Amino acid sequence: MNAEFVLLNARIATMGGQGDITGGLASMGGRIVAMGEDFAMRQHIGPSTRVLDATGARVIPGIVDSHCHPDAYAVRLKGWTLVSPDRVADREALLATIHRVCASLPPGRWGAFYRLNERASGGYPTREELDAAGAGRPVFILRTDGHMGLANRAAFAACGLSDDVADPPFGAFGRDPATGALTGLVRETAAHIFLDAIHATDSESDIMDGMEMVQDQCLAHGITSVGNALTPTQAIRAFQAMRRKRRFRMRLGIMASGRDVPLVPHLIGAGIRSGFGDEWLRLIGVEWCPDCSTSGRTAAYWDPYLGTPVPGEPVPNTGMLLYDKADLTERVSAAHKAGLQVMIEGVGDRGIDFALDVMEAALAAHPVQDHRMRVEHCCFVTPPILARLKRGGFIDSSATGFMDELGEAYVANRGQAAMRHMWPHRSLIAAGVPAPGHSDFAVCRVNPFTALGAMVTRRTQSGADLDASEAITPREALAAYTTLGAFAQREEGDKGSLEIGKLADFAVLDTDILGCDPTAIRDTRVTATVVGGVVRHGG
Repeated sequence: MNAEFVLLNARIATMGGQGDITGGLASMGGRIVAMGEDFAMRQHIGPSTRVLDATGARVIPGIVDSHCHPDAYAVRLKGWTLVSPDRVADREALLATIHRVCASLPPGRWGAFYRLNERASGGYPTREELDAAGAGRPVFILRTDGHMGLANRAAFAACGLSDDVADPPFGAFGRDPATGALTGLVRETAAHIFLDAIHATDSESDIMDGMEMVQDQCLAHGITSVGNALTPTQAIRAFQAMRRKRRFRMRLGIMASGRDVPLVPHLIGAGIRSGFGDEWLRLIGVEWCPDCSTSGRTAAYWDPYLGTPVPGEPVPNTGMLLYDKADLTERVSAAHKAGLQVMIEGVGDRGIDFALDVMEAALAAHPVQDHRMRVEHCCFVTPPILARLKRGGFIDSSATGFMDELGEAYVANRGQAAMRHMWPHRSLIAAGVPAPGHSDFAVCRVNPFTALGAMVTRRTQSGADLDASEAITPREALAAYTTLGAFAQREEGDKGSLEIGKLADFAVLDTDILGCDPTAIRDTRVTATVVGGVVRHGG
């Protein structure tokens, strides 16, 4: 039988029952039909067969990034300006970038910036500095965590907010503790006011066009499947249009946003359950975000934050939660009863306990054995929380992307001793708790290999110590981004490992991440990415 696609001369980490094999695979209709030695695979080559020679390189299943934000990233790539530390090294560079961008905008047009990491870029600029840099335009900077931002006076005016504006429920406008004057810093639902104003002009076409760039970046890093977290109605419409027009080159799972208030009730009313869709676009489940950001000092913990308070934050500060528990329990229980997989964000231990309280209540009302409820991000997993995860059969959907980029802020804000229980993958594996990893891009970078490296070395990009006692092996780290990522989305029958009958999704690497010096994992490059037996990057 002639195959449509054949891979040869590869060292394949199947992550399945065959273990590692040397040779290749063949695919038909986008799925693997044969695997084995090169001699056997050559028998499947015909005149029209596409052949990829891996030249002895390591091949892994396609990366499954099970929690990220492609829809929001698509819009930002189209119209926002990136101000991550690799672009702006200090406050002066940040303000110069803002001024350059805003000076080129027509009057009244927003200057929108994203991924500010104040720890690495000279601190937060003052409101006065933003006013001067904005050249009369409204300016909003979204902090890298996506939970906080900075706005100048023109931005407040554009949103109809006066200097004596009251804090919204579950949010706060930063104020100088000495004078009470607004600082421009906005937290949680206060930040949403500015985000809503900026995104009011977004269109489905903006999302679709931006998704071409997002797919390019994902495929360049070996990512073949993503879970789009907190997906709103507009993005769902855009994704369906992309599917109709065959514009998907990678696979996407929808995690419908509970923040989009009518959306989940509409899914329930229509009788749509998790799994609806096909191998390119599928509804994974529904998600709510009651917890916040550790690096931004808003995530909910039982013990107060350490380090220097941000002006205007409460002292002592134990973070904040964004839902009333009874209200969220009612929403979650209805979704769970309707057959929708539930995901709730919990970052600090108080936030994770809150998420578990809600999910346990939903399960008590409507017991389901294989529910696969997920705590998203699930960073500070203390021994009592680990026991709850195990007992309830919950998935720890671990924000491993935070380790490399934001780990230094976690150490500063929570203390070195807390790292023993922060992203504790060695303990999670020992307890048998499924813990897929994810980037949360564009909170963090798209590249999964920096996170894989940090899981193994327990060091950040700057060398901060994340406690080596929770280090795992490279193969265990890879499982978090392949087999466990697929399991968390109920897609283990299709992806996550390279086996006959499964999708022919894989990446060819320039580094053997399973055998190299662990410090080299972060620098891994992808030489080819194949989705459904079609080379989508490199090759």
